[in-house]
Amino acid sequence: MRKLKIWCFVLAALNTLATTWYASYLFFFLRDRFGFGNRQNLWVSALYGFVYLFAAWQGGKFAQRRGFVTSLKVGFAGLTVMTIIGALMNSAIGILLAMVGYTIALLFTWPALEALISENETQAGVQHNVGVYNCTWALAGAIAYFVGGKLYDWLGHAAVFWVPAGIFAAQFAIAVWLGKQKVESREAKVESHLPEEKAWHQPVPPKRFLQMAWLANPFAYVGINTVIAVMPGVGSRLGLSPTQVGLFCSVWWFARLATFVLLWRWRGWHYRFRWLLASFILLVASFVLLLLAGQIWMVVTAQVFFGFAVGLIYYSSLFYSMDVGGETQGEHGGLHEAAVGAGIFAGPAVGAAALQFSPLHSSNGVFAVSGLLLAGLGALVALRLKK
Repeated sequence: MRKLKIWCFVLAALNTLATTWYASYLFFFLRDRFGFGNRQNLWVSALYGFVYLFAAWQGGKFAQRRGFVTSLKVGFAGLTVMTIIGALMNSAIGILLAMVGYTIALLFTWPALEALISENETQAGVQHNVGVYNCTWALAGAIAYFVGGKLYDWLGHAAVFWVPAGIFAAQFAIAVWLGKQKVESREAKVESHLPEEKAWHQPVPPKRFLQMAWLANPFAYVGINTVIAVMPGVGSRLGLSPTQVGLFCSVWWFARLATFVLLWRWRGWHYRFRWLLASFILLVASFVLLLLAGQIWMVVTAQVFFGFAVGLIYYSSLFYSMDVGGETQGEHGGLHEAAVGAGIFAGPAVGAAALQFSPLHSSNGVFAVSGLLLAGLGALVALRLKK
């Protein structure tokens, strides 16, 4: 069983490589092929997040009911088909419809993978596996964004679809093999564990931390997906090619990876509100600096702090989902991903609306999303103080 779980981490890495490249460089494709600017790309990201939100919720429920490996097979097959369809489309509408199908298929995979790594594990096993999982996908994502710009320039625009399609097909084959190995074995299940002891020695109940993390995580993705959607515009403003964007604007991906490694090995942040609060404050400040800075060294510096902030917030959401989740990790994984979808939708939607109504002031989108982040910070504090 332990060896088979290693394949779950392999699938997580491959899934991240494919999805990061597709979801990030699709915006460059839309810019270069159809002339999309920041406003249009933000609307595309909002559409992606809107579908993601509802697909995640249902995907987690499907995985819990039908089995995690079955969910993976459905998801990888769908992803393969949808990326191939996207490659064959010649219109922006066709590509966006394929993206909608891709998003639905994607959410058959992440909740199932997150549940598989924690299934039948002790408390210590959950903590260890969540750490390995986060570091695995974060490393794969950082590599994908770092080299993605070079591959985009080298292989051509259509590679945004064909390379992920090949990876998804390989993942489908692995999932079929896992099913035959009975990864969801009938071995005796570990009895449901309670949240770690530290959770009971502070004034906030464990489920409140879960609620606060679920509230904070969407706002982290408000920032993340706004940044990703407008990165082609940032690159153009700074005079960077796609290859250079991959080089200089992947810093936050590596900073998030370093944060995951730290939080995995050091557990002093567990059930400590001040860490969640500090990361949220840093999220707001680094987001503004990242998108408004006029010099590349300032953009790079902001990314270091941005990566730390989104890393701690995401890790909190997934860890508390698994630690407090008990025997419904599939559904909790789905809710965790639904929260991600809410952020993917809200941030770009607010930014796009601001640019739609005030197109002559490009910074208005940044300030509108920053206001949304500040509202989230206030909501987090209010939830912490709730009796």
